[in-house]
Amino acid sequence: MTIRLPAPDGTTRAYAPRTEPLALSATGPLTSRTVFSAAHVVADPYADTTPDSPAAVDWDATLAFRRHLWSHGLGVAEAMDTAQRGMGLDWAGAAELIRRSAAEARSVGGRIACGVGTDQLTGPATLAEIRTAYEEQLAVVEESGARAVLMASRALAAAAKGPEDYLDLYGHLLRQAGDPVILHWLGPMFDPALDGYWGSPDLDAATETFLDVIAAHPDKVDGIKVSLLDARREVALRRRLPEGVRCYTGDDFHYPELIAGDEQGFSHALLGVFDPLGPLAADAVRTLDTGDTEGFRKILDPTVALSRHLFQPPTRFYKTGVVFLAWLAGHQDHFTMVGGLQSARSLPHLARAYELADGLGLFPDPARAESRMRSLLTVYGVPQ
Repeated sequence: MTIRLPAPDGTTRAYAPRTEPLALSATGPLTSRTVFSAAHVVADPYADTTPDSPAAVDWDATLAFRRHLWSHGLGVAEAMDTAQRGMGLDWAGAAELIRRSAAEARSVGGRIACGVGTDQLTGPATLAEIRTAYEEQLAVVEESGARAVLMASRALAAAAKGPEDYLDLYGHLLRQAGDPVILHWLGPMFDPALDGYWGSPDLDAATETFLDVIAAHPDKVDGIKVSLLDARREVALRRRLPEGVRCYTGDDFHYPELIAGDEQGFSHALLGVFDPLGPLAADAVRTLDTGDTEGFRKILDPTVALSRHLFQPPTRFYKTGVVFLAWLAGHQDHFTMVGGLQSARSLPHLARAYELADGLGLFPDPARAESRMRSLLTVYGVPQ
């Protein structure tokens, strides 16, 4: 049987869904790379909310998805932009998410790192207020027992006058951090408000400031998470890191080659695309654990087309595709998002995401995924 999928030009095309999911190897710990999946939140579809309301989260389904990721050997990067920080999930919701997920991680022995930002600030802020906001969130994450990820701050991007403000504020936070943290550099393609982060729109100059922050406190930096979608820049940056400081790729366009590495090193991973790719990504890394780089690339390279599709501009709306695929895969019973963000991508975009994901064998039950895709097409009036 075929299903008719809509194209951007207004036509439809026939697609024959696969009948069997991809066969994966046994689960177990990953040894050659540290891999985090940034995880989405599941909205409560029965909550009477508006896009401006505080997020209504289905906690049972949200935590069940994290157990799914941990069961495949992946770590969870919690309360990051994939969880709609600043795009539907406010600080109060993020704080509860951090506490609940960290407790769940302890109960199952899962690895977890949690985002620390300044999103409790709702308007222009001084540098002192930004520092206090970071400190408040850092305390919540450290009290939960999770590793902290110091996320890029919209408020700091707006308030900082130059590199020295970043050096001073990050230096203060690193000095007071109880354990090494992950520093997060999120490019403006993910959040336009972060343009000019580290004190300059010139990425070369910004890189120097970023490295100065790390060099001043190498014992307080577990690693860096780089999301600039520029593989050559990431490789150049990781080669300049102090000994013992990891590079976690956040490049959703070039992750296979960056994780595989070269003769001078490799990247670990902290990726939003590993939310829908979790089991397959874990399978690929286990292949890499055996020293089989070619086998690793053979598994992971074909996923890049889906990732590039999900993260196409406006890149910040990739979360819609991530949640859509979670619904098709059976990890949640609905396609509803906090902040109403399910409307952020078009039907042709979602149809192509379904086609690419199905072709990869990502759906544990292809028939259920097809049925759910058909139900969405019916709502939109697409004839079958």
